[in-house]
Amino acid sequence: MSTKRFHVGPRMSDMAVHSGTIYLAGQVADDISQDISGQTKQVLATIDKLLAEAGSDKTRILSTTIYITDMTNFQAMNAVWDNWVPQGNTPPRATVQAQLAKPAYLVEITVIAAA
Repeated sequence: MSTKRFHVGPRMSDMAVHSGTIYLAGQVADDISQDISGQTKQVLATIDKLLAEAGSDKTRILSTTIYITDMTNFQAMNAVWDNWVPQGNTPPRATVQAQLAKPAYLVEITVIAAA
């Protein structure tokens, strides 16, 4: 079975699809001047776009890991997440506090989904 990679760069791809499973790299906001809510909205919109490009959507997410830089932002991030995630299709999820690649990034999200 072949692996299809999307948006391949010198260090990583944004997404890979293998055997009916979609793997997204950690997604971060483009506009890092936004607060946690704004950055989370941007990241989730990117996830929607990538999943659609692979022929899937957020109802087919199998697992999500959310990295936030400060747990005091947990409730604000969750408020955006709760408005985005389809009830009845909430995926297994872990949320951890982590230092991200750039100090201005407040949230990074990885997703595994069914194609």
